[in-house]
Order: sequence, then structure tokens, then C-alpha cells
Amino acid sequence: MKRFTRAAVLLISCAMLLAACGKASFQEENAKAVVAAKTVFNENRKKPNNKTKDIDFYLPFGYEIKRNSPNNILLKNGSKTYILFYNPNEAMDSDVVYKASVAQYEKLETNKQFKGKGKLGFLLVERLDGGMNTLTVGVGGVKITTEMKTADLDDEAKAMMQIANSAKIKK
Repeated sequence: MKRFTRAAVLLISCAMLLAACGKASFQEENAKAVVAAKTVFNENRKKPNNKTKDIDFYLPFGYEIKRNSPNNILLKNGSKTYILFYNPNEAMDSDVVYKASVAQYEKLETNKQFKGKGKLGFLLVERLDGGMNTLTVGVGGVKITTEMKTADLDDEAKAMMQIANSAKIKK
């Protein structure tokens, strides 16, 4: 009986250790997301491949426009939904959309700004229950927001910054 108890405890401990190793660490994934967003922010803009009446912007492969309304574009990529917001009155170096975005969150885990080439970029992350996060990435008067799992933070931050960084608002 003693041997069975030891084996059971060892088996349960191994299972817990393996389960913990499989989960993405928020701190690690968050740090990768910041680096990915900053890298894309500092790169040359992607050439817009989508045009609306008010804004031209780049969409990575798999993304599509689901609905377009004044100042908001609803995007989809598979089962994920994104909201692209733009303020035509704000320049690429404006902090108005950034400040308004920060004010809408209760508790931000990440609040990073990037400056350069006459523009202001930002990345905001709020942790939600169940390993989910709200991610907002923006440049000047343009921001894009979605909810995703922690393991997807860096890939999503990269794609979202490509979209925001490419945006050209028509005046």
C-alpha cells in the first residue's frame, strides 16, 4: 500500500509539472509582444492593400473586413475579431487616442509607448480571467483591439502593429 501511495503521489506531481510547463508564462509572452510591436513600429510601413472611403491600411494574410462604419472597421481572422478605430483629426504623433485608450482600462498589466520617425506607437495589455487578455496596439490616431490567449500575444502584437503602422487616414 505504501508503494502505491508513493507511486500515486509521484504520478500526480509529474502530471502537475507537465501541465505547468505547457502553459505560456504571461511575463515571457508579454515581453515578446512588446519586442514584436516595437520592432514592427520601427520598420518601414507595409504598403496598404485595403482601401475604404476614409482610410487605407495593410491587412496580413487571413484578415478580412467584416463591417465598416465611420471611425470603426470590424476585422476577422478565423474565429478572432478585431476592432480597428481611427480618428481622422489626429496625426501620427498624437497621443489623444493613446490617452483615451489607457483611461478605459481598469488595470493595465502593460502600458508601453514607442516614439520615432514623427509618430507615437503604443501597446496596452489587460489580463482577463481564464488566460485571456485584451490587447490594444496603436499609432497616432489609429488603434486596433482584440482579446486573445496569452500564448498568442507576440504574434498578435506583430500583426496588429503592422495594420496600425500602415494606416493612412484620408483627410
